[in-house]
Order: sequence, then structure tokens, then C-alpha cells
Amino acid sequence: MVNLPMGSARTFTPRRLSDKRLAPFLIILAAVCWGTIGIFTRELQAAGFTSVQITAARCAVTALCVVTALLLTDREKLKIAPKDIWLFIGTGLLSIVFFNICYFTSIQYLTLSMASVLLYTAPFFVMLMSLFLFHERMTVQKGIALILAFSGCVLTAGILGGGVTGITEIGILIGLGSGFGYALYTIFGRLALKKYHPITITAYTFVVAGVGILPFCDVGGMIWLSAENPGILLYVLILSIGCTVLPYFLYTKGLKYVEGGKASVMAFVEPMVATLIGIFLFHEQMTLVNMTGVVLIFLAVVLLNRRRASFSADTD
Repeated sequence: MVNLPMGSARTFTPRRLSDKRLAPFLIILAAVCWGTIGIFTRELQAAGFTSVQITAARCAVTALCVVTALLLTDREKLKIAPKDIWLFIGTGLLSIVFFNICYFTSIQYLTLSMASVLLYTAPFFVMLMSLFLFHERMTVQKGIALILAFSGCVLTAGILGGGVTGITEIGILIGLGSGFGYALYTIFGRLALKKYHPITITAYTFVVAGVGILPFCDVGGMIWLSAENPGILLYVLILSIGCTVLPYFLYTKGLKYVEGGKASVMAFVEPMVATLIGIFLFHEQMTLVNMTGVVLIFLAVVLLNRRRASFSADTD
């Protein structure tokens, strides 16, 4: 039995308590899945796909897989109120499509490391918006964790320890736009969770995103490349299911019990995983600075998941 603060009318069933404890691990597992994206995107890029085409393929196949699965198993989860479509425009167009376009564009103006760091300004935006939208508290614990995670991301990306050239003001602004767009999924996702199941949110997010990104890619060229290289379809499926459907479902489900600000900082595990994959799978160089960054990200996640003696409404 869980001891509640005096005056609290909230009760925790064993199932809810179990879900609450599991939620941070779901978010971290989602970030781990996202961190493996580079393995499959490199194969697709080698075959001739552009970054925008890869994003379009992910969104389209993800939407097709999730919608088909729900049609066969649970059609009730495909029912949404027309008035709530704005939620999925938020998660799909304003977040998934917007942050991808900004991110890919920022790469043209900045180094890859700087573009990645600016993408991971998302927790700053999440915490700021959560203060007003969800009345979350900015605690010392969350502030320290945020600083550790962002510093870790900067070190992991290799921004420090060498001269960074080719940075422009427009590139920085667009890069910050990618971070803002990335943050919007957490915000709209939490709002959508008040009415819909995580799999419903995942389905409509990628339906809207898939339709929205079509004008930015050469569909005919994608079909031609797939026909020329049949093996590409396997990478697209893995990228769509293992690196998209699964992590977005896990992350959205985890948001039910984890504050948006905390969840966004936990997602810093993604660049840490990507860095480790680069080292062990692609034999990329790992410096002491990079390793320090990985450690800082790990410490931030541990700090956010330190358990208190009791649960209160503030931790929901």
C-alpha cells in the first residue's frame, strides 16, 4: 500500500502503481529505439533516398501498419471526434513534419553536431510550455537534470574540443525551430492522452504527418529506387516499425504517468545511444569529451528517476 499525503483523495490501484513505475522505462526504451535510426537511415541514404524521402517513407509505412493493425484487431481505437483533429495536426504536422523539415534544413546551414544540439533544445521548450499549460513545477531536480542532459548532448556531439565553423544566424534560428517542433509532440501528446489511447494517437499522428509531407518528396523517385533495390523495403519496414511505431507508442504511453518536462529530458538517451552505435558498429572515434557527454546524459536520467518515499499529485 502506498502512503499518500494528508488530505489527498487519490488512490493507487496495484495496476496503476505498476504502470507508474514502468512509465519512465517506457520512455527510455523509446529513446533507445530512436537512437538506432542511424543504422537504417545510412543504408537508405546509400541507396539514394534523401532525408525528406526517408521521413516520408517512415510516416507513410508507419501509418499504414498501425491503421491496418487496428482495422484487424480493434476498430474502436480508430474512432475520434472530428473536433479533436487539431490534436493530431499538432502531433503530426506541427511536430513530426515541422521539426523534420527544420532539422533537415538546418543541416544545410550548420554542422551536423550543431544541428543535433539545437534539435535537443526541445526540453527547454517543453518545460517552459508545461509551466503554463500543465502547471508543472520547475524543481531544482529537473533544472539540474536539464543542464546535465543538454551539456551531455553538447559534449557527445563534439561541439567542444574543436573549432566549429560554418555557423550562420539563419541556421541557428531554423535549428531552434526544430527543437520547438520536437517539443510540440510532448505537449500535444499529453493533451491527446486525456481522450485517446496511445495507439490511436500514434496512428493519427502518422496519418496526418504522412499526408502533410507528401508535397516535399518525390514519390515517383522513391518508388523507382525501391524497385531497383528490393532490399530497401526491409530497411523501411524496420525503420517504420522498430524505430517509429514501437517507440512512439511507448513514449506516448509513458507520458500518461510522467511529466512532459521529465519525459523530454529522458529522451536525451537517444543521442547517447546513437553515439555508442557509431562507435561500436561504425567504428567512429570516441574521445574523452564524447564519453563525458554520455555519462552526463546517463546521470540526468538517473536523477530524474530518483524515487521519493511517497507519491503525491505533484509527481503525476
